[in-house]
Amino acid sequence: MSQNGIHILIFPFPAQGHILPLLDFTHQLLLHGFKITILVTPKNVPILDPLISTHPSVKTLVFQFPGHPSLSADIENVKDVGNAGGPAIAVGLSKLRGLILEWFKAQSNPPVAIVYDFILGWTQDLAQEVGVPWFVFYTSGALLISIIIDIWKNFEAYKDLGLVELNRLPKSPRFVREHLPPVCLKFKEDDPTWEIIRNGFIANTRSFGSIFNTFEALESDYLGFLKKEMGHERVYSIGPINLVGGPGRIGKSNVDYGANEKVFTWLDESPNESVLYVAFGSQKLLTKAQIEALTIGLENSGVRFILVAKQLTAQQKEQGFGLVPEGFEERVSGRGLVIKGWAPQVEILGHRGVGGFLSHCGWNSVLEAIVAGVVILGWPMEADQFINTWLLVDNMKTSVRVCEGSDSVPDPIELGRRINEAMSNDLLKERAQKMRDEAYEAVKIGGSSKWDLDSIVRKLAQLKS
Repeated sequence: MSQNGIHILIFPFPAQGHILPLLDFTHQLLLHGFKITILVTPKNVPILDPLISTHPSVKTLVFQFPGHPSLSADIENVKDVGNAGGPAIAVGLSKLRGLILEWFKAQSNPPVAIVYDFILGWTQDLAQEVGVPWFVFYTSGALLISIIIDIWKNFEAYKDLGLVELNRLPKSPRFVREHLPPVCLKFKEDDPTWEIIRNGFIANTRSFGSIFNTFEALESDYLGFLKKEMGHERVYSIGPINLVGGPGRIGKSNVDYGANEKVFTWLDESPNESVLYVAFGSQKLLTKAQIEALTIGLENSGVRFILVAKQLTAQQKEQGFGLVPEGFEERVSGRGLVIKGWAPQVEILGHRGVGGFLSHCGWNSVLEAIVAGVVILGWPMEADQFINTWLLVDNMKTSVRVCEGSDSVPDPIELGRRINEAMSNDLLKERAQKMRDEAYEAVKIGGSSKWDLDSIVRKLAQLKS
């Protein structure tokens, strides 16, 4: 089905966990024949390579990053500054508004809609000015966004509470203050950066449509809550987008099996669902005390495992981040493997030998674990991770919490015991496999995510310049 060049502008937020899901969605639009332009700054162009090599028709709109007083001149992506720099990058990008307007006016076939990342809520002013509908792409779950919207609409009521009970939300989630979304916690009234971010989130609720990388069976309560909040039904769940697939990800064919050959050989020799995969996302480093407690816990657990350990710079070692202790690999030889540096996470989780994932519970990792049908052992540390863990542990009862907090050092004996218990819990394994089946159902023809994706395509196809 070709859409005869109906032109859509895609505006991603420059962070790994944000760009990849939006590129997977863009791949789906391209398969339906839309004409796509993607707005990026120069240093983020290479991230588009897999998409552009699959779809050479994709146009890029490249503007120099205008910068922000709190960022050094060479920063254009969250990976270069950490999550705390996210708001400054979003607000830096807002200075492109004038240039984007000029570009729009110069087009003979201008975009008829803008799809932008939810952190970039200021984009709605731009969309209104050029007179096109805007769709917000949420790379997080619907529960997180329900909480952010509820807190920001009722900011005064929640401002000084130590324990926050969100009674307007289904199942009344409760969180200690420091586990709330950082975007609410760090908000400073009268700070221009934060005002732009907050106004952007509120503007997002007025969008023509909201697109979530989640699925009905996982978050139907919160998708329903958001439909009520937004006052219409155009709240779409199209996930897990990593299951729908797209060239924005490193697929099996591109994985360098040579470098990881011994990992897959070892997994092939492991009994089904016997291995625990341990990894904490692309941003998080463990302190020396944390990595010591973790390795002792793994050693005591008696469980087979793969531990992904990051390579550290000299400066990071000085700051107190830790390496895997000397002698650990020899002591666990045969039962445990340590991968230093990057690991093909999706392929490892998808291997029949893997039964559990000790994770920080970032949203993309959660969806990858669900698709693989493995039990999640949560150690949330920051950002939306406490909220995702609540959804899985307290609400869905499909996972267990083994520790929590960015600086917490678990008791290694207790950690070992919890790992052992979770990995031999048949009920949790059964629930994880049921959730995997529901994820696969959602993206099949007739499934809720496939239906919503087709609805978005129909809505966009009706737009004319």
